Amino acid sequence: KQGALIFDERTDRYDIRFDLADYYGGLHCGQCFDVMVGGRWKPTRIEYAADWYLVGIRADDLNGLRVRI
Repeated sequence: KQGALIFDERTDRYDIRFDLADYYGGLHCGQCFDVMVGGRWKPTRIEYAADWYLVGIRADDLNGLRVRI
């Protein structure tokens, strides 16, 4: 299932939005999925240190990144 990463300020974590009212339900540290980078799907996982980041993916802003889970 494909969607876009969005930051949920209520929960202070990222979520995946699949459609207008269809969300994954919140991502937690260590969750794995694929992200579209340069026209190719790359496996990654989300982690948190000083801020949220994707392991092995360089991105200043995660909002709107295309993902599949």
